[in-house]
Amino acid sequence: MITGTAKSTNIANGLIAELTQEAVTTRKILERISPEQFDYKPHEKSMTMVRLASHVAEMVDWITETCIKDELDFATMDYKPFEPQTTAELVEFHDKNIVSALEALKNTSDEDMQKPWTLKNGETTYFTMPKIATLRSMCFNHIWHHRGQLSVYLRLNDIPVPAIYGPSADEGAM
Repeated sequence: MITGTAKSTNIANGLIAELTQEAVTTRKILERISPEQFDYKPHEKSMTMVRLASHVAEMVDWITETCIKDELDFATMDYKPFEPQTTAELVEFHDKNIVSALEALKNTSDEDMQKPWTLKNGETTYFTMPKIATLRSMCFNHIWHHRGQLSVYLRLNDIPVPAIYGPSADEGAM
């Protein structure tokens, strides 16, 4: 739940609605992964199920970072991947990041959405584009992409796939 005063705007309101809806689906997928499947990977080049699920959950924090900062410089980070030991830890981490992302979006004005945001590694700049474009591409679309991969991991492990954008073979009609 979002509380307090905010700069909530037309742009932010659309993103908040999308994230709120998509978070429910993402949570359903994460809840279905048990520690017994954490080490599963469909191919040697693939991430393990727990790494992919953790990546989906941690990418939500990129929304917060994009809203509150003007750049991300890998050279200044001490990144350590989130490594849950249980399904509950994974879901709790996702939920915590959703609350933070919703609050950050709520406090980002339309004007701030148009400000440039840069991804770099020291002297190497990967891109600079408006925050709204970063949120849509690097954050939202990227999360949904990896969530889609994760749904395939579920299928390959005979774990029921939840309805995502319509009925699934496991949950039937809407």
